[in-house]
Amino acid sequence: MQININTDSTIAHTPGLTEHVQSVLENALSRFRDNLTRIEVHLSDTNGPKGGADDIRCVIEARVAGYQPIAVTEQNASVHQSLSGATEKLKRAIDSAMGRLHGSKRHASGKNAVSDAPEAEEAAE
Repeated sequence: MQININTDSTIAHTPGLTEHVQSVLENALSRFRDNLTRIEVHLSDTNGPKGGADDIRCVIEARVAGYQPIAVTEQNASVHQSLSGATEKLKRAIDSAMGRLHGSKRHASGKNAVSDAPEAEEAAE
């Protein structure tokens, strides 16, 4: 799972930030590791140097093998809060998408099994 981190000019892209973001995402999304190809994290300060409450935005886009990209956004007072909120949203979104993906595959295979059954009975007669 490749993790790319992008920041705007108001948020310092330090090695500590990179390590923190990677740690949070790897821990939260470990059960999806085999299905995730790439994660893009975008951190920005919506008010720039003016400051303000809840102005740190975290957008995370995950590329899931066999599925459309999934993107979530969280805006909060700090980078850590925004990252945490966006990570939780992403975890739920991937869980939901994977459930739909696996559900549709199960449903499709169930249809084939049902449609093959009458043919097998006819062949036996």
